[in-house]
Amino acid sequence: RMSSCLLKLTTVLLSHRLGALFILAISFVCFASVIFYWRTGEDTEGQLNILPNQSRLEQVSSLTPRPTTSVSHPPAGDVFFVETSEQTNPSYLFVCSVESAARAHRGTRVMVLMKGLADGNASLPNHWGFSLLSRFPNVEFRPLNLLELFSGTPLAKWYLQPGHQKEPYFLPVLSDACRITIMWKFGGIYLDTDFIVLRNLKNLTNALGLQSQGVLNGAFLSFKPKHEYMELCMQDFVDNYNGWIWAHQGPELLTRVFKKWCSISNIQNNMSCKGARALSPQVLYPIPWEDWKKLFEAISSTELHKLFKNTYAVHVWNKLSHGTTLEITSQALLAQLYSQFCPATYAKMKED
Repeated sequence: RMSSCLLKLTTVLLSHRLGALFILAISFVCFASVIFYWRTGEDTEGQLNILPNQSRLEQVSSLTPRPTTSVSHPPAGDVFFVETSEQTNPSYLFVCSVESAARAHRGTRVMVLMKGLADGNASLPNHWGFSLLSRFPNVEFRPLNLLELFSGTPLAKWYLQPGHQKEPYFLPVLSDACRITIMWKFGGIYLDTDFIVLRNLKNLTNALGLQSQGVLNGAFLSFKPKHEYMELCMQDFVDNYNGWIWAHQGPELLTRVFKKWCSISNIQNNMSCKGARALSPQVLYPIPWEDWKKLFEAISSTELHKLFKNTYAVHVWNKLSHGTTLEITSQALLAQLYSQFCPATYAKMKED
């Protein structure tokens, strides 16, 4: 067929020189366009199979991120926050946590997964917190689809069992389930919404922190995808489930699995075992939960710097501290943290 076409074109060229040249040029351009489109489409199809969320990555720079329908396959290395209740009115501390993480990880996507957000392309709720955080190009909000998140893990069957809503600590237990699943499935960094991030956390890989002597806490987790320790935590979550004991599915789970995995009776500060690290309390929990009131006491900037010299993030123990009034313009330790590490939230607090 190609040779026949060329023969006809040659005949036309000899008899209708200028007109034929024009037709030949148009034909060549069309033919080249078809080939280019075919090759490009073939390449694109291959890329989509390998990186199904590439288009979402390109949208991270949007100043007004919208929730999407899925948390499937985010790229490794994201920072995750999770809200397991239906609430969509984030507190000052919640917003500060996300802001401080976004500022400390400017080249990293900060994913805020909220159960109360609508699926689809619905706009975000009309709340100052969403407006403020949407100014940060690396912050993205998504609905938390629990059935989808737990699918393919030991927690899928657990989540569908009836009666959990009657348990006294189900929301924190659900949060415990989400964080270990996210770490196993996607990897990256998980943070509770009562952390204030002081510096980049990316070099704390395959790690979690000791909140006190020998007790691990899951308010911060940082793991590569499919890490064996996280897999064992998911299995223990189901095998030894008890939703009626506070912390049984959280710090106690992480601690007992670490001890069993490493065949040890005590967890030492900064110890490494089989590819996981137990960070000392100073790194993430410099204020012990027993001393949470220190957050509201005045402190000089020099003392503050000294106190947090080796600290990456400060856990505020919101379960204990949330009812305490903070004088935002004072020299209180917590007020200074707001001022330095989430200044946009701090400005809103002063305005209010």
